[in-house]
Amino acid sequence: MGIHCCDHDTAGPQTAAQGGGQHGRYRTILWIALAVNLGMFLVEIGAGVHAGSVSLLADALDFAGDAGNYAISLWVLGLGVALRAKASLFKALCMLLFGVGVLGAAAWSVLVGSVPSAPTMGAIGVLALMANLAVAALLYAYRQGDSNMRSVWLCTRNDALGNLAVLLAALGVFGTGSAWPDLLVAGIMGSLAISAALQVLRQARQELALAS
Repeated sequence: MGIHCCDHDTAGPQTAAQGGGQHGRYRTILWIALAVNLGMFLVEIGAGVHAGSVSLLADALDFAGDAGNYAISLWVLGLGVALRAKASLFKALCMLLFGVGVLGAAAWSVLVGSVPSAPTMGAIGVLALMANLAVAALLYAYRQGDSNMRSVWLCTRNDALGNLAVLLAALGVFGTGSAWPDLLVAGIMGSLAISAALQVLRQARQELALAS
C-alpha cells in the first residue's frame, strides 16, 4: 500500500469528477455505495452476533464506518481542497479508531474463548465480498484522486481484502475447530484500517499545507 500524492493540476477522471457540473457520476456512485454499505452493515451485525464471530462483527462495523465515509464524501463533493482535506482528516481518525477498536475486541475474545460458526462466516463472507467488489469496480477510476477520494477507495479496497480474509478464517475455524483463525483475521482487519488511516492522514495534511 503505497501513498500517492496527486497532482491536482493534472486532468483525469478524478479531476473531472470534482469540476463544476461534472461530478454527477461520482455522486451517483457514492449514493450506491452508501446504500450497499448500510444494507450490509445490518446483515453482518446480525450474522456476527448469531455466529459469535469477531471478524464478522469487525466487518459489520467497517461497513457502518464506510457508510459514514461515503456520506461525508457526498457532503464535501465539489467544495474546496482545504475543506475536503479537513473532512479526510476526520474520516482518517474514524478509521484509526475502528482499527484500534477491532484489535481490542480480538484481544477480549481471546479471554472469553468461544468458537464461531464457520458456515455462517462463509456464507456472509461471500455476500459481503460480492457487495464490496461491485462498489470497488464503480470506484476504481477515482482511486488516485485527492485525499477524500483516496480515503473512499482505500476503505472499499480494504473491505474486499477483509472479506477474503473472513472466508479464509471460516475455512480455518471449520478445519481446526478453534477460534484463532477468526481472531487472527480480525487483527489483520484492524491493522489494515490503521495503515489506511495513516496514509490518508499524511496526504490530507500535505493538501492542507499546499492550500494554506
